[in-house]
Amino acid sequence: MRASDRAYRTLRTEVLDGSLEPGTVLQEVEQATRLGVSRTPVREALRQLAADGLVDASGRGAVVTALSRDDIAALYELREALEAKAAALAAQRGDAVPFLLIRDRLLGAPQLLAQGEPGLVPYFDIVDDLDDAIEEAAANPFLATALRSVQLHSARIRRFSRHNPERLRAAAGEHLLIVEAILARDAELASQATHVHLHMSLTNALATAPGTVGEADEGTALGPRVA
Repeated sequence: MRASDRAYRTLRTEVLDGSLEPGTVLQEVEQATRLGVSRTPVREALRQLAADGLVDASGRGAVVTALSRDDIAALYELREALEAKAAALAAQRGDAVPFLLIRDRLLGAPQLLAQGEPGLVPYFDIVDDLDDAIEEAAANPFLATALRSVQLHSARIRRFSRHNPERLRAAAGEHLLIVEAILARDAELASQATHVHLHMSLTNALATAPGTVGEADEGTALGPRVA
């Protein structure tokens, strides 16, 4: 793997999981030293992150972008349009085998979530695999491209539910209903189940997010951090 690809994947993961908080200034020299690469791969990685919308490369350098409540609501408006359509297409076009396997894994989700933090990684792996299976089953490359962009930003919001076991258990049930609808070849139910899941997810995100992702809880913006 190229050094620029390694740097991009590492920085992207850190932005998505919140290790690099919104407002953090990503300076090339510091990041190159930290990641053990030269400045050129870091520069390329930052350009890609800017293209993803995860950093703002204008002005004072590359700064991890924030998500306001309005941003979150707008993102979910797009998610509903894209993901509901993708689920409906998956019900019409998809092979049942991947969804049967995912259904079996989802049935074990309560046991994973009962483990607390150690169970979150395998649980979210199931969710990611479901997203991939729906994308493949929908068999629409233009829709797939749009879905990947939306899911990238959605991953930043996911952490709001990490410490809410009740919401995680409910979400697992919602994902299971989507899978059951796809297996039943019921496109309308798959679409509606996706709408319900996203509505509940948005409600939780808005209830638990600060005014802007990267702001202090009292609503005062954090000053820029350098990393």
